[in-house]
Amino acid sequence: MNTNLSAQETVVKPDYLKFFEDGILKRIITESVRGTGSIVEVITTASQIPALVGEEYIEAFGQLMVTQIGVLDIRTRDDAKKEEYLERVRKADVVMFSGGDQLRLSAIFGGTEFLQILKSRYQREHFVIAGTSAGAAAASTNMIYRGQSNKALIKGEVQITAGLGFIDSVIIDTHFVQRGRIGRLLYAVASNPGMLGIGLGEDAGLLITEGTKMEAIGSGLTILVNGRKMGETNIYDVEMGQPVSIKNMRVSVMSIFDKFDLTLHQLFIKKTVKANEKALTGAPDDI
Repeated sequence: MNTNLSAQETVVKPDYLKFFEDGILKRIITESVRGTGSIVEVITTASQIPALVGEEYIEAFGQLMVTQIGVLDIRTRDDAKKEEYLERVRKADVVMFSGGDQLRLSAIFGGTEFLQILKSRYQREHFVIAGTSAGAAAASTNMIYRGQSNKALIKGEVQITAGLGFIDSVIIDTHFVQRGRIGRLLYAVASNPGMLGIGLGEDAGLLITEGTKMEAIGSGLTILVNGRKMGETNIYDVEMGQPVSIKNMRVSVMSIFDKFDLTLHQLFIKKTVKANEKALTGAPDDI
């Protein structure tokens, strides 16, 4: 089983890992085939403070009784070619991408053997790839890397490029509710209605298994923007710098334990959820 766990991270020390310690990190270890005996490698490439971020994740995973934790300090494409790092990622059970700048991830890892190893293991093995903030945004085939929220529906303001490619047919945005990024996702999906837009709010995460089945975890909300039945748009007609119009875009909201099937394009809402620790760390019975 391949598993990708994407989540929203609020980078404010010392509280920015609290949600992950309480929920997301526990779920990552639960999903890993070796549990607390897993080999975890944290990739801090996206961050401008990689040493600090690495230390925080080592401490956070350590509190969950995970002892085999490493940090891959990859800052350049040459670093990504080092045989030591290639061997470590071949042996890992969990790889965790930290937050920061998602363009650093695509520019440094794109086309490398390092990324090919990750993709191959994700497709063929019981292997967990997790990402927070930029790490989540870069997980899909296409990613948003630039665009002011208040100008998002102006043609040319939202910039999209290739992501790391672990998940097809989706595009992910983060800090979604707090920074009012609905316009960015509307624009991205209007430009390619075959993609499902995913907006991760604060304290929200998605567990994606087999590349097609998504489950909402955490206390926050996830917004889905679905353009498959979108009506007319003028995005291809208006000139650069002009506002864009979109008709009949479908928007849904996922909360804890809701599920979405990327093959069926259907949302399944869980009717009742008890507020307890299991709500953050483990899934209920199938819907």
